[in-house]
Amino acid sequence: MKAGIFIKPGEVRVEDRPMPEIQKPTDAIIKIVRASVCGSDLWWFRGISKRESGTPTGHEGIGIVESVGSEVTNVKPGDFVIAPFTHGCGHCAACKAGFDGNCLNRETSSINGYQAQYLRFVNANWALVKIPGQPSDYTPEMLNSFVTLSDVMATGYHAAATAEVKPGDTVAVMGDGAVGLCGVISAKLRGAKRIIAMSRHEDRQKLAREFGATDVVPERGDEAVKHVMELTGAGVDAVLECVGTEQSVDTATKIVRPGAIIGRVGIPQKPDMNTNQLFYNNTGLRGGIASVTTYDREELLQAVLDGKINPGKVFTKQFTLDQLQDAYDAMDQRQAIKSLLIVDDQA
Repeated sequence: MKAGIFIKPGEVRVEDRPMPEIQKPTDAIIKIVRASVCGSDLWWFRGISKRESGTPTGHEGIGIVESVGSEVTNVKPGDFVIAPFTHGCGHCAACKAGFDGNCLNRETSSINGYQAQYLRFVNANWALVKIPGQPSDYTPEMLNSFVTLSDVMATGYHAAATAEVKPGDTVAVMGDGAVGLCGVISAKLRGAKRIIAMSRHEDRQKLAREFGATDVVPERGDEAVKHVMELTGAGVDAVLECVGTEQSVDTATKIVRPGAIIGRVGIPQKPDMNTNQLFYNNTGLRGGIASVTTYDREELLQAVLDGKINPGKVFTKQFTLDQLQDAYDAMDQRQAIKSLLIVDDQA
């Protein structure tokens, strides 16, 4: 089968690899229909984080169940599914508490990449999310939205959920990448009255407004803090921190009203932070890895099916699997907000 492989920083390649096989009774083999490139993939693509050469790439996708292990009963061959990157088992303490992103039985070391024709998916019985019908029943736009439910839309929602966004709130969203834009969608879905998108790129500002942003703040650092305070007076009720840089987190702590909560889903880019500001302002800091299966089942899949949200619009360029290098380059060079990969255009 064809599979995306990391070669070195700045280079990925599509190679012929053996078909994945069922290795445990809780496995499933999935024929990938569509996949995508995630902003977190750029960490190792840019050489910021380490990755072993020759490893398969990708962790976002949708597909058709090809085969299942003997203990998989919730899905069967032929089912159309979202493949959450979190692979929650559904029965450990973390999953039962609704934090399947922190599943205590994850087996990521044995997972081949999603940017391939086939995927071995572990903990398949609980983690996979069934989509009604087949890919041919849906428009390309809706299929794109389903892809976001494997990670980026659920991650944006996790920021809003952990920040406890509620109807009538004023919310600031740090970051205008795909996760931040999905954070805007999530804040609106949860009833926020005012949504401030912290963005300085015109194309992303436009999409943020389409998704529900009422205001745009293009500045950074102290100027951004000043602008938000001018807009709100006392600060915002919640911040969705979707960047992870020291500056972004610092800004988030300075634009909240007393007692507000920051939902942090941007991957931390500094090993430590000064939490004194949080103490003196009674600010809460939550967040982490998204509970993808939980959110998809509880709200997000139905919201897409009902047409309430259309997160697939974050894909501004699409490629075939053979064009994997181009897909990464487009995101790396900011030519695309998010790159879509059409793996099987017959499905």
